[in-house]
Amino acid sequence: MNHKKWSFWIDRGGTFTDIVAKSPNSKIVVKKFLSQNYKVYKDAASYGILNILNENNHLKNNISSIVNEIKMGTTVATNALLERKGEKTLLVITKGFKDALEIAYQDRSNIFAKKPIKPQNLYKKVLEVEERIDSDGNILEKLNLNKVKEDLIKFKSRGFKSLAIVLMHGYKFKKHEKLIEEIALKIGFDQISISSKVSPLVKIVCRGDTTVADAYLSPVLNKYIKNFTSNLTSSLNNNNKLKQNVYFMMSSGGLTSAVNFKGKDSILSGPAGGVVGSVETIKSLGINKIINFDMGGTSTDVSHFNKDYERKNENIVAGTRITSPMLDIHTVAAGGGSILKFEDDRFQVGPQSAGSNPGPTCYDNNGPLTVTDANLIVGKISPKYFPKIFGKNQDKPLNKEKVITKFKQLKNKNRISKSIEKIAYGYLQIASENMANAIKKISIQRGHDITKYTLSCYGGASGQHACSVANSLGIKKIVFNKFSGVLSAYGMGISNVRSYRQKNINEKLNHKNLNNLNKIFNTLKQECFDELFKKS
Repeated sequence: MNHKKWSFWIDRGGTFTDIVAKSPNSKIVVKKFLSQNYKVYKDAASYGILNILNENNHLKNNISSIVNEIKMGTTVATNALLERKGEKTLLVITKGFKDALEIAYQDRSNIFAKKPIKPQNLYKKVLEVEERIDSDGNILEKLNLNKVKEDLIKFKSRGFKSLAIVLMHGYKFKKHEKLIEEIALKIGFDQISISSKVSPLVKIVCRGDTTVADAYLSPVLNKYIKNFTSNLTSSLNNNNKLKQNVYFMMSSGGLTSAVNFKGKDSILSGPAGGVVGSVETIKSLGINKIINFDMGGTSTDVSHFNKDYERKNENIVAGTRITSPMLDIHTVAAGGGSILKFEDDRFQVGPQSAGSNPGPTCYDNNGPLTVTDANLIVGKISPKYFPKIFGKNQDKPLNKEKVITKFKQLKNKNRISKSIEKIAYGYLQIASENMANAIKKISIQRGHDITKYTLSCYGGASGQHACSVANSLGIKKIVFNKFSGVLSAYGMGISNVRSYRQKNINEKLNHKNLNNLNKIFNTLKQECFDELFKKS
């Protein structure tokens, strides 16, 4: 690390973007910005960096010459997946398997639902190609290259820029996938994801879903990275230099360069930084049994740690199967921005969130009542400790008067006899129980006695609910880091750059095959070394 330059560690969340900056003289600067504030800036992360440099009189310098590294976690791809706002994607698959990914395993997420709702496909159209390689590598039907080229040109003219290529047994025999990739490159498709590179594992459904997700989300990430670096510097030369020093957090808990950041690895980009930051800082206290409790503005992320990080290789996110290493993080829609309602004669919290725009009522931007407003009413939040970034001109403190007025309207409209303080406290109890139940899922339901664990609290809203959640779970020890409010961003800074490889090996595990296995391991290891140590 070059200590004569700035380092920026960023967590772009759904409500706030947190920035921890380390100056050339090792001074730590912490800033929070609303993730969406289009009246003031297009992108909170780049605006925050420029804001910090300007305050320290470094903005006049060439930015690529004064910035050593930018490490970031982002929810850009996650939001695109949840809201189905990714790139228009074409699925290229072996003829006869057009519906394979849609049919999948014919399972239902809710077996008692009278009208099951299937997740929306990420791909818009399917191109079936005439080809077939069997499980032993024998070519049963040759790939018709001219027909493939003709069909791809037609889809390109219809506005398709992203391809997901998934052929039967492609994880093992790559020839046909690579031939289609070469044709697509010549035609000019912007994003080409092939299953033999993205997820070279058996099972066409998981492999296919992962490849489609990569093709669907990677263009969104690439566009964000391009805009982010362009906002920092208008010079193309400086832009390319800067991009070499930009790293993104992967779902697995490791960083990768902006050039190598892919859609399939980005789903838990933000929360992963918080887990690493929590674990690595709390381990120095000699604590090895940890429940990570990250309560932000939009959601709460919880995870379990017992001497080692827990990871999953197969995950279902927003109805899409992702086969890629991910930290085992459970998310519940309960955050500071979760909307408070009174429906069906009962208090309800979330799952809808006010986000950063309009935000809670106290943000003075015509937002609904939220968990944050309830905490303000009961005195768990003090306006004097919040930055004056609210109101129409982003220069006002939290507006408690508006919150009181709205709670009174709620009380009178629904003829609730309790005081507004008791109403607010009731909502907070519900929110805390929702979060405690999320922790039970990743601990008690898996046989862990969490009364012997430490609750590590971070995220902007965790301090307001830590004690009530701990009481509900029987946890006796709570730890707050001094960077608790921005620990996900801090976690980016103390994380390591990592590289992962996967390969499916269809061999019996015996002494005869061990030498061959070692060769494969060495090949995979070398690929990781090449990615980590060779300049992109």
